[in-house]
Amino acid sequence: MPASPPSPTATLATRRARTGPPLASGAGALLVLGFVLMSLNTRVAFGQIGPLAPVAGFSPAAVSVLGLLPPLCMGAFAPLAAVLRRRLGEERGLWWAGLLLVAGTVLRMLGMPGLYAGTVVVSAATAVVNVLIPVLVRKRFPRERVGAMMGLYALSMGVGSALIAALVVPVAQATGSWRPAIGLAVIPAVLAAAGMTPQLRHRPPQPAATTGTERTDRPHVARTAVAWSLTAFFGVQTFAFYTALAWLPSILVQAGLTRGTAGTGQTLLILGIAAGGFIAPILAAKRADQRPHIIATILVCATGLTGLTSAPAGTAMLWVAVLGFGLGAGQALPGVLYAHRGTDPDHMTALSTMAQSYGFLLAATGPALAAALHAATGTWTAPLTVVTATLLVCAIAGLRAGHDRD
Repeated sequence: MPASPPSPTATLATRRARTGPPLASGAGALLVLGFVLMSLNTRVAFGQIGPLAPVAGFSPAAVSVLGLLPPLCMGAFAPLAAVLRRRLGEERGLWWAGLLLVAGTVLRMLGMPGLYAGTVVVSAATAVVNVLIPVLVRKRFPRERVGAMMGLYALSMGVGSALIAALVVPVAQATGSWRPAIGLAVIPAVLAAAGMTPQLRHRPPQPAATTGTERTDRPHVARTAVAWSLTAFFGVQTFAFYTALAWLPSILVQAGLTRGTAGTGQTLLILGIAAGGFIAPILAAKRADQRPHIIATILVCATGLTGLTSAPAGTAMLWVAVLGFGLGAGQALPGVLYAHRGTDPDHMTALSTMAQSYGFLLAATGPALAAALHAATGTWTAPLTVVTATLLVCAIAGLRAGHDRD
């Protein structure tokens, strides 16, 4: 007996699962506003310590711990996002993450103990945002806008970090204290929570609904090659990202640049990260196969690192810009990969959670490993060479994440 054709309701649900729902203009504008305000916060608190450390007199040990806590905590708390999404939905999960951001940024102003504790809270909130933002984009925006929205996410992340990083030193010098400078992060956190408030009206899906798109026979995500490939790509890219953020000024100073110029290099790196993060997902989302984009991202990063290792000091800023563009692409491209490889929001959440849990834990070792290699050799050549080699190995391990099963 021939199978009955799918009902119009099931057909519409399937089409929406593939392309995303249509957005009314008013609701769409509020969603984009909340999305941007939340995205601005994802690296704000973490970009304050480096510029502020010389002015505030933080000890090297304090700077090291404050640099280590974010990737460690983002890796450890990434599974929390799946729990919140399952119980509350993406919109409410992000709203609660916004409230956590506010609490954490306020706590960071309350002396050194508060700075440590608040960094843990902010990192936990950011872990939730990192996992849920790509899932929200896949669910609430048309499929053809996924790349643009992930590019906007990365661009907003870079702009927020650069803006606050540029303001912390003047504020600290004007007030004579590091606490008001740290407190600048409260403003975008409050705006993020407020921006997500209108989305509380969006009801989470009912688990009993049957659309014909659910998967009950899928193996656990950790048993799939695509999940481990995504984890490898995200982990090694983030390993390189945090290593560069931690040590680029020192690398440039040892290359012969002044400390002031090295600080400018850090700003140029962040701007390059924002540019690469904006462009890469837009290009990648237009294709079904992202393997060329994965390879290009890794090669751009490797080119920047090699330039910093071997090129004359006079060209250092060029290689900083190249490296920043590659690192930005490497941070934003996984969002597109989650959307393309995930068969539904649950699967996408599982892929994102696994990649970020292991990836951030791997990234936390980067700055410490680079410091140890530098101490052992007296130069930055060995650390940069190790990061470059690791990226090239990732070019093989990460390819499965770039295409659907043939």
